[in-house]
Amino acid sequence: MSNAFLQDVLSGLRLPQKALSPKYFYDQQGSKYFDLICELDEYYPYRTELALLPEVARDLKSYFKSRLVNRIQLVEFGAGSLHKVKPLLQELPMIQQFVAIDISGEHLKHASAELSQSFPQLSIKVAQGDFTQPIKLQLSDATSVGFFPGSTIGNFEPEGARDFLKNARTTLGKDSYMLLGIDTKKDRQLLEAAYNDSKNITAEFNKNILVRMNRELGADFNLDQFEHDAIFNQQLGRIEMHLRSRVSQQVEISGEHFEFKQGETIHTENSYKYDPEEFEELAIKAGWDSEKVWLAPGGLFAVILLHNKG
Repeated sequence: MSNAFLQDVLSGLRLPQKALSPKYFYDQQGSKYFDLICELDEYYPYRTELALLPEVARDLKSYFKSRLVNRIQLVEFGAGSLHKVKPLLQELPMIQQFVAIDISGEHLKHASAELSQSFPQLSIKVAQGDFTQPIKLQLSDATSVGFFPGSTIGNFEPEGARDFLKNARTTLGKDSYMLLGIDTKKDRQLLEAAYNDSKNITAEFNKNILVRMNRELGADFNLDQFEHDAIFNQQLGRIEMHLRSRVSQQVEISGEHFEFKQGETIHTENSYKYDPEEFEELAIKAGWDSEKVWLAPGGLFAVILLHNKG
């Protein structure tokens, strides 16, 4: 990981607009910060999706029964703390095996152990890895259903989202399904408040990538000289997270020096927002068919079921 991390960091900081991949937020501490973000009043996506999932699960039970699907292997991409899978496991007895994939291994093992206590009859497998890349899993002959909640798909550029969905088709196989959470386009003030919380937890989460670089790569970032910034880019339909340099400064990583002007930023994350019809179009281009869309009250959030027939 460290060598790939270093190469990605150096490549990103050499760009005219310095950038870092958001996948490096998620070490053990970063995963803890994200769990805290999900509890914030301002962060509507987590609670809105979680409130919608019991309805989704009930509908899925009828849907799969009508298609004579008796055995399901559920595969969660970017599994994290495994809270959102629980409504599905509670409602769908045909789920016999659960595979959790995440880049943060320690956090995932702990969450899987807790999940096992709640669902002792469930076969649980843990796969640590970068789910943005094609992953070879030992799938059973049960129907494979991918699960990608939390609007994480929005962290990809649209082309990257299509690539992920194509890779997921390969990972899950023929006649598989994918259930995804999509954050919808809405009022700028509501969107920006979700990423600029009053407790500054999101700021700590964003800065944690600098903490990792200092600890794992021997960088010398001064955290007090960077501030968190999140804005909604209306034209591109996305929230952008940045780390803004408060002063002119120089940072060293692995013997290479990087100059920062006052006000210059490192672009750390995008979170694209989609109208459901817009996302369905994207999924179709990746080879999926759209089966059903669930919308939260006020259209705040959407969950979409896709089917890979080919």
